[in-house]
Amino acid sequence: MTVSCRRLALLLAAAFLTCSLTGCASINAKLADGMGEYIPQWAGGLPADAPPRPGTAKYDEYMKERERRRQQPAAERDNATPSARTSSSPAQ
Repeated sequence: MTVSCRRLALLLAAAFLTCSLTGCASINAKLADGMGEYIPQWAGGLPADAPPRPGTAKYDEYMKERERRRQQPAAERDNATPSARTSSSPAQ
């Protein structure tokens, strides 16, 4: 079976396009992780009440506070959450 130059060129072009598209997908996935922090909320960025990223000092504080709230009785947690909601609602 002989391979013509035209078929070989088409095969190489298809392989090149496939490789370039997979490269774009991996780059975009890495960029999307960091870009969400810099895009305003109205344009699709992170909301104001989003938790901090893992690995930062604020994340450790956030997890400690979350664990402290989880260990509180349900009656105390219910009384604490409406005050937080009303204080953050004028900012929206």
